[in-house]
Amino acid sequence: MNYENYDPTFPDQPVVDLYLPIWASLPAFSSKPAFIWSEDGSTNVSKTYAQLNDSVQSISFHLLNSLQRGDTVIVLCTPGLELVEVIFGCQRAGLLSVPIFPPDPSFSEPNYHHLLRALSQTKPKAAIAHHDYITKVQRYLSLPSKDERLAEMLQNLKWIPTEDVKRGNADSSVDSVLYNGCKPDEIYLIQYTSGATGIPKPVLLTAGSAAHNVRTARKAYDLHPNSVIVSWLPQYHDCGLMFLLLTIVSGATCVLTSPAAFVNRPRLWLELMTEFKATCTPVPSFTLPLVVKRGGVETGSSPINLLSLRNLIIINEPIYMASIEEFLHVFKPFGLNPSSISPSYGLAENCTFVSTAWRSNDNSKNSCFPVFPSHDKLLPSARLASDEEEEDMDIIVVNEHTHEPVDDGIEGEIWVSSPSNGSGYLGHHFLTQDIFKGRLRNKVSRCYVRTGDTGIVKGEERFLFVTGRCLEVIKLPNSQDIHPHYIETAAYNSCPQFLRGGCLAAFDASRMIVLVAEMQRSEKDNKVLRNICERIRDNVFEKEEVDIGKVVLVKSGSVPKTTSGKIQRWLAKDNFLGGKTNVLMEIKFDNNSGLLQSINGRGQKRGRDRGEEGRGLIAEEKEDVVYSLSSAPIGRPWLSRL
Repeated sequence: MNYENYDPTFPDQPVVDLYLPIWASLPAFSSKPAFIWSEDGSTNVSKTYAQLNDSVQSISFHLLNSLQRGDTVIVLCTPGLELVEVIFGCQRAGLLSVPIFPPDPSFSEPNYHHLLRALSQTKPKAAIAHHDYITKVQRYLSLPSKDERLAEMLQNLKWIPTEDVKRGNADSSVDSVLYNGCKPDEIYLIQYTSGATGIPKPVLLTAGSAAHNVRTARKAYDLHPNSVIVSWLPQYHDCGLMFLLLTIVSGATCVLTSPAAFVNRPRLWLELMTEFKATCTPVPSFTLPLVVKRGGVETGSSPINLLSLRNLIIINEPIYMASIEEFLHVFKPFGLNPSSISPSYGLAENCTFVSTAWRSNDNSKNSCFPVFPSHDKLLPSARLASDEEEEDMDIIVVNEHTHEPVDDGIEGEIWVSSPSNGSGYLGHHFLTQDIFKGRLRNKVSRCYVRTGDTGIVKGEERFLFVTGRCLEVIKLPNSQDIHPHYIETAAYNSCPQFLRGGCLAAFDASRMIVLVAEMQRSEKDNKVLRNICERIRDNVFEKEEVDIGKVVLVKSGSVPKTTSGKIQRWLAKDNFLGGKTNVLMEIKFDNNSGLLQSINGRGQKRGRDRGEEGRGLIAEEKEDVVYSLSSAPIGRPWLSRL
């Protein structure tokens, strides 16, 4: 059954916030939970549709007492229901919101640089935060030693405690005709990209593009008022934020917890899906092997039951077939239906959602996953519309250099055109023209967002495989290309008992391929470390026929990641070249002679007779080049998803 419109008398709304008062006014929904917050799985706090609508109206009313419609506000709320209320309250007040994770108010750690960037770029009039957080900020400002630039920006803000704007009641009735919130063509949100391939960029989103995006996702996943969503994703941008909007548009119930709670205890995710009979849950692809390893399926006190799950939405490409099969093998006995596997594709520059390979009209009950084709170990992330299907999300694959469409079966850059497209990057006019105004060569066409992702379309059903990113492709001496995730996967599989999964970064530097890998624990035996380096080198060559020029083993937590867990290879390279990596062992391989050179200067010969000569990369000494954050890829800051 398709629930695109639940009732002929209930038309889709032009902005997401207008759905909320409609649901709240219906007797069946006024007492229905819209959001449930569960930090540890035992304490649950909920907001019904009526309560949420009243709170949003109150926040909107009080915000406009001290701000003017159209002002920019930075939202510094910790994950939770309060953040949800403030985001919707800003939209109803007609304010431009910038939600970011609040850094430690002591500002002693370098994690405040994103706040400094956001304040500098968006120039907000006010900041919304909890009273305790504001008190700690004021204490920081009174210190004699502080970051003067940050202090000046913080002092220029009007600080608004969340307790003040939630106090008291306001008229909760909302007339769509007299609605004074953000209009469809108005910028209502600045969503920062996650920084996977460059410094995070501020994407401008209109209220209309966001509404279109979640309506498209609602249709794709067949969500409806009976749907129950479970999400631990960051609520500040991308998929985590999109599912807040998607919940309201669908009239569904969403159970939320924090990323930290999930990372500390991955079994919490399984418990929440069991307790609330979840029908839908979005997770990054790294979640599946993590839960298999640390999910504690057999150790918890409560049983796991995944029978209700209809959409296990997998985001963050690439999506490996092997990790999905392993997860299914472990959790099918707990009721997980293979047909729930929903590989998906999205990016911040298109609000979030682009497409999914899952289809609700598949008739098979248990064979949906097995009929997915594979390409070079990967599952498809999307399925392109056929000529008979009317879709306004146009996805094409083009030659990155000529801007001409490529035939199916040929890898190219993915371009997306839809009403969900963002309006550009704030303060980056030329970059906006380059990324958001892509046009096909020698052809009159609509504008496309150039995603910077590489993909290939295969099969009669035109499945789209997202294979990597244009900026991260590694050129090999044989004129072939390879995506770094293949090298990282082969490296991890060489020593999974020593290395941290999802914590490896491969890149080219000084005419050789460098592999940086985190150790699970700090091994002090140099013989063991050297053996791990050799096994990595050998397994990468065996599986991918690629020579590693240098293997760098580092302490846990040394490989940089985004808030959603994606490897920042550009920053890993920056840290490596700048000598800012916590190295346990670094060995350079001369793949012709077999020479191993460790960081302490000791080397040893190790013959490698593979019947080939002249194969491999020439290892050179690391160039004396130190990059700063400002030297990260700016011309093509491709994407950030999730």
